Amino acid sequence: MKTDPARQSIDAALRDPQLMSAALALYENRLHDAEPLLKAHLKRDPFDVAAIRMLAELAGRIGRYPDAENLLRRALELAPAFLPVRSNLALVLYRQGRPEDAIAELDKLLEMSPEDLGAANLKAAAAGRIGDYAEAVALYEIVLKSRPAQEKIWLSYGHVLKTVGRRDDSVAAYRKAVELKPSFGEAYWSLANLKTVRFSDDELIVMQAQLERDDIAVEDRFHLDFALGKAFEERNLWEKSFCHYDDGNRLRRTLLDYDAANHSAMIARRSAQMTPDFFASRSSGHAAADPIFILGMPRAGSTLLEQILSSHSMVEGTQELPDIGMISQRVAGQTEGERGGDLCSGLEGLTEADRERIGAEYISRTRIHRKTDRPYFIDKMPNNWQHVALIQLILPNAKIIDARRHPLDCCFSNFKQHFARGQSFSYDLTELGQYYLNYVRYMQKVDEVLPGRVHRVIHEDLLDNPEQEIKDLLSYLELPFEANCLQFWQNERAVQTPSAEQVRRPINRDGVDQWKPFEAHLGPLKDALGNLWATYPSVT
Repeated sequence: MKTDPARQSIDAALRDPQLMSAALALYENRLHDAEPLLKAHLKRDPFDVAAIRMLAELAGRIGRYPDAENLLRRALELAPAFLPVRSNLALVLYRQGRPEDAIAELDKLLEMSPEDLGAANLKAAAAGRIGDYAEAVALYEIVLKSRPAQEKIWLSYGHVLKTVGRRDDSVAAYRKAVELKPSFGEAYWSLANLKTVRFSDDELIVMQAQLERDDIAVEDRFHLDFALGKAFEERNLWEKSFCHYDDGNRLRRTLLDYDAANHSAMIARRSAQMTPDFFASRSSGHAAADPIFILGMPRAGSTLLEQILSSHSMVEGTQELPDIGMISQRVAGQTEGERGGDLCSGLEGLTEADRERIGAEYISRTRIHRKTDRPYFIDKMPNNWQHVALIQLILPNAKIIDARRHPLDCCFSNFKQHFARGQSFSYDLTELGQYYLNYVRYMQKVDEVLPGRVHRVIHEDLLDNPEQEIKDLLSYLELPFEANCLQFWQNERAVQTPSAEQVRRPINRDGVDQWKPFEAHLGPLKDALGNLWATYPSVT
């Protein structure tokens, strides 16, 4: 009879005291105890797939995903039929921002184990990440037929339905999640985040009662605070609203590792590196002109710009793509989950061949998100403003649009928003102001050394004079004017960001001056911004 390496390894592990101790340490999250035990064991037996899988799990927990991937691939070489390893590998690939690779592994897994609902659930999330929303919806519906009491799956299902514009269905999915778990803060926040749902008085009573409990998770608590902040704001109860926004932000901030001083110093170094000579001596990169980068602060109108431009017959909207940030980390010599690295030194050392290769890599990596044959596509990751120098070096023919909104409206809109991931600067008013100031100063330096390279859209100008602003934008992009861009709300494309419902309406000024009722609380934000809020849109 043919032996099963996975089964042998697991049976042996159950008889190995050292490996059992390592497993217990992993279970209790004592990673510093587990790692030496696993490495010592694998030194004695480098073919033990159970131990390899455990070491990969440890690497994944501390964010060393490339190490975890290598270990899991080694385990699969030794035991190709060990399904938990393939499941772990798919998850690691997904967390590295490689949904297409994750789907390839999940397809193999589902071929061997068609009833694996966990794999189907992860594949649904990965399908949504690459814009295959129909597949994601279908997979979630399959999973929910077998697991109708899983509130987190109802939540994920609701997110995809929202993205494709099935608003009523998404509301029903979120409400089902709340029904299954009345303390489920993220489901309440997801309803509030639709921007079109108004909670009833009875729902407010339930939400406040959940918040008064002392046994709910921290994550449920801050999500409830953000949702209640939105609910009381809609009722013009400004003090109650701000108290909940403030409580939610304070609690969320305690869970984040963000250093505002380090960020300011990093941006200052990157700004100092940008000189006319620096770019003149590095003028060649990958020749593709496909990408249109929309960048700037979150909540600054980038989704509106994307909706306008994707209504043009030559432009495809995608989503907030992580690829430039990932490439930047690698150029800086920085691995995910670890600090360090120096992007300035990394950029300095790029050869002409490097710039061409990395630009081509970006085009290749993002192709999965392009579903049409339109010649141009949008990458609207707002944080890419920090990487304009990198973009210029690797993709000198790409277009760059800076979406800018009044600093008080923009920053306070961020403060009211709980982001699913990233944007760690947004949970403190002082840090928000510092981040906005860093952004403006960096982009001012870009304008000085690369005049005309970036087209800036002032959000309020777009609201006041949309036709002229859209014509100017299309002129910068060297695209002919198309009337569809003026009727952008009729575009039925999927939209993933918090503004999804807002951009399905004609241009309006609903979001202008929303900070004013809260002005008494915004002193720290104003102080951090200096005179920027008073002189806007001028930066002098």
